[in-house]
Amino acid sequence: MIAAAQIASPIDVARIRQQFPILSRMVKGKPLVYLDNAATSQKPQVVIDALVDYYTGYNANIHRGIHTLAEEATAAFESTRDTAQRFINAALREEIIFTRGTTEGINLVAYTWGRQNVQAGDEIIISAMEHHSNIVPWQILCEEKGANLKVIPINDDGELLMEEYERLLSNKTKLVSVVHVSNSLGTINPVKQIIDLAHQAGAVVMIDGAQSTVHMNIDVQALDCDFFACSAHKLYGPTGVGVLYGKKHILEAMPVFMGGGEMIKEVTFAKTTYNDLPYKYEAGTPNIADVIAFKAAIDFINEIGKANIAQHEQDVLQYATAQLEQIHGLHIVGKAVEKASVLSFTVDKVHPQDLGILLDNRGIAVRTGHHCTQPLMDRFCIPGTTRASFAVYSTREEVDALVAGLQKAIQLLL
Repeated sequence: MIAAAQIASPIDVARIRQQFPILSRMVKGKPLVYLDNAATSQKPQVVIDALVDYYTGYNANIHRGIHTLAEEATAAFESTRDTAQRFINAALREEIIFTRGTTEGINLVAYTWGRQNVQAGDEIIISAMEHHSNIVPWQILCEEKGANLKVIPINDDGELLMEEYERLLSNKTKLVSVVHVSNSLGTINPVKQIIDLAHQAGAVVMIDGAQSTVHMNIDVQALDCDFFACSAHKLYGPTGVGVLYGKKHILEAMPVFMGGGEMIKEVTFAKTTYNDLPYKYEAGTPNIADVIAFKAAIDFINEIGKANIAQHEQDVLQYATAQLEQIHGLHIVGKAVEKASVLSFTVDKVHPQDLGILLDNRGIAVRTGHHCTQPLMDRFCIPGTTRASFAVYSTREEVDALVAGLQKAIQLLL
């Protein structure tokens, strides 16, 4: 192996790993090497404890009751909203809408803002590296409205062709919706430039922050995006929870998404008046326990520090890249200059699924397939990739285990 110079880590990775119970388990007789963090991250004990504490200590519905448990649950739930507001630097707490995740956040915008503002002949722009969740909702909307979906192409390194994006923009462009960080390639897109150019054309911008929020400092005010969506489970938090940020004046002008309890002010059989933000978009009993535990996940990240996490992850990514490039027949897919800690690759004459199965036999968890970015795989003329994705608890030793596992698997398969 060719050793890459190790950057002095700003964090105590061994101590951090001890906070994640699952990292001590064995898989098929081998220590778990978890490299599927772009799909979902593992959960520290503080997040697990927050879930247990809610269910054992103050389980109650929120916003509706005056008894002690209800008030405690409501306070904890709304504290997460305040924490999320600070985490992405939203101007107002009412700009933070709780959803089931990034997918629901994007769909909410498509079903509300989209149906209100997009007309026949209008254009929506996405990119060639989008997750299906940022393709399908806009396809549905375009089919319904008679609008047109335009796609920003990419180069062979997996970077957006920004000059082509500028050519796509016109007075017909109503919305630009792009991923901040590609889940398949790790490419960090120049979203500030994308947003500024879109606004100059009079378009609204949606940013898919599912992958970026855990790796990068997010400041929605500095970005000036109109919408931003992310998921808790990629931020060391629970599944089934996400945040949709929207500028207040846009959210207030949008129609409601779902009807039910909590999103109303007054209901009669003749007419219903809707609640103020953010509750206008939070119908029914929410995912209370997981929202509360989401705060523990954000606090965990803040305690370590985003910059420290990013520095550590970049060291692991650079080391992994250097090691994998030494494997004969292995090709890294996605070589953008600006990358987050995602490493996708193919191996000549080897199917990604076969690699994944053999790696799993050694306790190594990677993702194989098209990663819900099938059009992107078509762009590279491949059926899919094997993807290793890193987190705050990833180590160079785990990369060494991956390399050894790949070498053994390739030897068996060829």
